[in-house]
Amino acid sequence: MKGKTAIVNFDGARVPVENRIGDEGDGFRFAMAGLDGGRLNIAACSLGGASQALAAATSHLQTRQQFGRPLKDFQALQFRLADMATELEAARTFVWRAAAALDRKDADATMLCAMAKRFGTDVGFEVANQALQLHGGYGYLSEYGIEKIVRDLRVHQILEGTNEIMRLIVSRKLIEGAR
Repeated sequence: MKGKTAIVNFDGARVPVENRIGDEGDGFRFAMAGLDGGRLNIAACSLGGASQALAAATSHLQTRQQFGRPLKDFQALQFRLADMATELEAARTFVWRAAAALDRKDADATMLCAMAKRFGTDVGFEVANQALQLHGGYGYLSEYGIEKIVRDLRVHQILEGTNEIMRLIVSRKLIEGAR
C-alpha cells in the first residue's frame, strides 16, 4: 500500500501500564500536540505544489502563441502571474513565521499554525487553479500535470483539520485572549 491512506483500528488492544507514554487519558492531548506540525507540513506541501504549478504556467506562457504573439506578452496574464507569485510568497512567509513560533513554543503557536495551514492551503489551491486556467484546455490534459496538482492540493484544505476548523481554532483563541 505504498503511498496510500488507510484506516487502522486497535479495538480491544491492551497496552501494559509500563508501556504507556503518559497517564491514562493523556492520549488525546498528545495527539493534538502533533497536529500543529502536521498542519505546517500540509501548508508547506501545498506551497510546493503551487510553486510547481506557477513554474509550469510561466513556462507555458513563454512558449504558447495566441493571435500571433506569445502569451507572455499579454499584460493581463503578466499581472495574473505577478499576483500568483506574490500570494505564494506571502503564504510561504506566514508558514515560516508559524514554524518559528512552534519551535519556540510560543503561546500563540497553535493559532499561528491554524492560520498558516488555512492560508497556505487556500493560496496553494488558488495558485494551482489559476495555473490551470492559464493553460486553458491544456490544463485538463494529464500530460501537462496541472490537473493532478489542482486535485492533490484541493485535499490539503481538508487534511489535518478542515479550513473551517482552522477558522474555529483561530476565532476561539482570539475570543479567549479578549477576556
